[in-house]
Parts: sequence; C-alpha cells; structure tokens
Amino acid sequence: GKQEGAKLAFGGELLKRDTPGFYLQPALFTEATNQMRISREEIFGPVASVIRVKDYDEALTVANDTPFGLSSGIATTSLKRATHFKRNAEAGMVMVNLPTAGVDFHVPFGGRKGSSHGSREQGRYAAEFYTTVKTAYTSA
Repeated sequence: GKQEGAKLAFGGELLKRDTPGFYLQPALFTEATNQMRISREEIFGPVASVIRVKDYDEALTVANDTPFGLSSGIATTSLKRATHFKRNAEAGMVMVNLPTAGVDFHVPFGGRKGSSHGSREQGRYAAEFYTTVKTAYTSA
C-alpha cells in the first residue's frame, strides 16, 4: 500500500507473541485509490484501506468496480440509500449498518464474481450443496 501511495495511518507492525506465528497489528491505510493493489485484492488479514469519494453514486461505483464480491456494506441513516444499495451492490452478502463479517448460519452464504466457489451453503441451496446425484439402473 505504501509503495503505491497509500498512507499507513495506523498499525501494520509485526508483533511478537509467546506462541510462535505471524502476527500483524491491525493496519489502516488512508489516501488509497481503487487502482491500488491494496484496494483491488482480497487481503485475508487485519488490513483496511479507505478510499475517499465525493458522493453516494461514486461510492457505489467504486464498490462495484472489483473482480470480487463476497460482502459489502453501507453505514447510513437514509432508507432510500440503504434500499438502493441492497439492490445494486454487486456482492453475495450486503449489510446495512452492520459488520460485513459474521452472518447467520441459516441463511445462504457466498459471494459473486471472483469471490466464493460453487453454490451457496444453507437456505434452499443446502440440498444441492450437500447432495451427490447418482443415476442407477436395475434390470429385473
């Protein structure tokens, strides 16, 4: 992120712990753009980048301008914007005023685009997900 021009506003240091492993202090990058790798790739770690936009329409465009689509969210007091975002965000799971991680176990889970693989787990998709189809013939 820093190499491409984003500003490391907080964290990002490797931490030493009693248990051997790779520990990273949560990192927050600001002044990121949607063209930077830190904004375009899925980072499975405690890293967040902030992209400044001028309005809701630009925010939705930037949010959808990605090859991934596991989860997206919006924090708003506008019911109109919340409804529009839920309908137009290109993600498998869309949150309004909630974290984008941690979902109920009984609802379909999965992404769109390059996020996730196969059909959704749970919900009406559970039967397909956990079923192996077999065709068998018997002659009497």
